[in-house]
Amino acid sequence: MPVQGMRAGDHAFLSYEDDETNWDALITYTRTGLARGEKVIIFAAPQLDPDVVRTRMDGTSRLLAEARGRGQLTHSSMRALIRPERGFTPERQWERLREETALAVTQGYQGLRAFIDMHWVADLDADVETMMYRESHAEHLFEGRPYNEICSYDRRAFDDDVLDAMSDAHPRSLLDTLGELRILHSDGSVRLAGEADHATRDPFLTALRDALGRTAGIRWLLVDLMPLHFLGVRCALDLIDHIAGAAGHDGVEVRCGAAQAALLRRLGSEQVRRLTLTEAVREW
Repeated sequence: MPVQGMRAGDHAFLSYEDDETNWDALITYTRTGLARGEKVIIFAAPQLDPDVVRTRMDGTSRLLAEARGRGQLTHSSMRALIRPERGFTPERQWERLREETALAVTQGYQGLRAFIDMHWVADLDADVETMMYRESHAEHLFEGRPYNEICSYDRRAFDDDVLDAMSDAHPRSLLDTLGELRILHSDGSVRLAGEADHATRDPFLTALRDALGRTAGIRWLLVDLMPLHFLGVRCALDLIDHIAGAAGHDGVEVRCGAAQAALLRRLGSEQVRRLTLTEAVREW
């Protein structure tokens, strides 16, 4: 799932080993939330100087500084959130996040989103098992509530078994980098997530050709574009052309959102008899 797809009720896992990747995710997540009328709280890595964080973010857009000025964008820390308690407990954190969510709604925002860099665990000398319990038992913060959260894990700071467990514990897993194309093959289908554009055209074409070749025996294929954040014109044309030339298939269903369907129709998808467009509501 791309970071731009975060919605109310989403609890997402992000991991990084390159600080620039984390900055990109943080800034994109923040700007998307502000544009949607949500309040944003940033819990940056505690080892970073707060002034450095604000300067780095403001350098990307004056809109962030303006949002901070009116209180829509705020910066905090896990230490500040759980005060007056000094030690971390899931219950205290949950309580405070519920309070912050209610406050955001009272202030007139659509909801609250929080970006939490998980370096706070070492900063508070918190027990990793307790942190993992919090992450895997936090459904009540999200279900039916105007709150969403990214938990960002530095892969250099956590053991692989912890990262694997936390990836499984979060209902959403974000793409590692902006502009990435992720491909998932399964029996009778290929699922594409992220961005299909000039930069990712080669893996897009390879995935499509592999899927068509693999399903020629059953003569049917589902191409699921729903997790795509962006579908470029060139890749959309490639999709239509390859399906049109797939003589070994009786039918290819392309599952997509309304904007993608409109693009494909404009490019001539309805002229390809074996191609069926199925519009669906996005899961994110």
